[in-house]
Formats: sequence, structure tokens, C-alpha cells
Amino acid sequence: MDNYDIDRINTLYHKAKAVGLTPEEAEEQKRLRKAYIRNIRENLLGTLNNIDMENEDGTVTNLGEKYGKKGSPGKKST
Repeated sequence: MDNYDIDRINTLYHKAKAVGLTPEEAEEQKRLRKAYIRNIRENLLGTLNNIDMENEDGTVTNLGEKYGKKGSPGKKST
């Protein structure tokens, strides 16, 4: 998702509050919001899967490998 898409989300939001949206614009807003949320979730999952924790004995445990869900959000790896 690039800055143009984010700006478009904001433009559609303000237009919806001011004068309302056409059905095409409402569909575009819905599609852009879903893409934005998917992007946020993927970024968060990637960040959480890369957290390392140093144990008391000096070993390092990657929490993503131990507890995380690899792959796309909502799917556990086997």
C-alpha cells in the first residue's frame, strides 16, 4: 500500500462525511480499507515473528519460531 492509496482512503472518508459517496466510491473505500488492514496485519505479524528473547542461561529464543504463526495471518504452520 502506497501513499496514494492512503491519501485516497482519507479523501473518501472526508467526502463520505461531507456529502456522501457514490456506490462505486463506497466499494472502492471498502476495498482500500481491507487492503490497508491486511497490510497492517502482515507487517505486525512479520515484526512479532522476528522478536528474539535472551534467556537467563544466555541462549536466544526466537519467539516467532517458538510461538508465532508463520505465513499469512490466521494460518498456523505445521
